[in-house]
Amino acid sequence: MYVQTEITPNPNSLKFLPGKVVSNEGSFEITKKDETNNELIRNLLSVNGVEGIFLGKDFISINKYDDFSWDEIKHIAISLINDFYSGGKECVIEKNLYEVNDDLKEIDKKIIKILDEKIRPAVAKDGGDIRFKEFKNGVVRVQLQGSCSGCPSSTMTLKQGVQNLLCHYLPEVKKVEAI
Repeated sequence: MYVQTEITPNPNSLKFLPGKVVSNEGSFEITKKDETNNELIRNLLSVNGVEGIFLGKDFISINKYDDFSWDEIKHIAISLINDFYSGGKECVIEKNLYEVNDDLKEIDKKIIKILDEKIRPAVAKDGGDIRFKEFKNGVVRVQLQGSCSGCPSSTMTLKQGVQNLLCHYLPEVKKVEAI
């Protein structure tokens, strides 16, 4: 197995592509190894310099602290990912780690649909994700995850991309903020 890597707009985030399914239940961000029992995630979070892990459908984004170089982390991460899959595992995450809220208002559902269909694919290409948190008084609050979290260009993406798109499709939306 050959794990490829891709740079992201965030210099402290690197996208790892194992060529296999990573998560068949959505995307997840984990920053503390006591938040999971998953062997691979715990091992990756144990690597010196790793700040967080983001799992997408077919990629793993690793965020590192500023004062560490990718030379210190990259090869260990690739080795851990190879070991995980060569042990016969089909994917890293097989079940949803988050609760699904079925009590959403109609406007919330519309916002989520736009995020899912028009925005998430673009941010996933850069190794990240965007999660809807709430809509209140014309303001949509979202959480940026993976490579998008802490990325220097995330503010521009949020305002020029996400906010413009949501305001275009939904006149009720006046502003988008990251939490």
